[in-house]
Amino acid sequence: MKQIKVACIEQILHFQLKENTEHNTAVQMVQEKYVHYKYQMNKEVTRYKLVDEKTLPDGSIQIRIKKQYNTAPVGNFLLTYIQSLSQRIT
Repeated sequence: MKQIKVACIEQILHFQLKENTEHNTAVQMVQEKYVHYKYQMNKEVTRYKLVDEKTLPDGSIQIRIKKQYNTAPVGNFLLTYIQSLSQRIT
């Protein structure tokens, strides 16, 4: 039998601009999607740490994030979890 002791997933996510949309509107939509993404993780009480966040030249957003995998304990993967709480949007 096997048992997961700790688990964490690291992702690089790219919030891309919607095609065939005026640039400023597309940038605003990307920002809203990103805020909503963080809101959903907070709402679902997903433990995460935002490792890197970049606004690319075209206005899209790319993030690197470590987050809890399903409901598995995260162990030492998120040592700075408390710091990431201050970055969360409520």
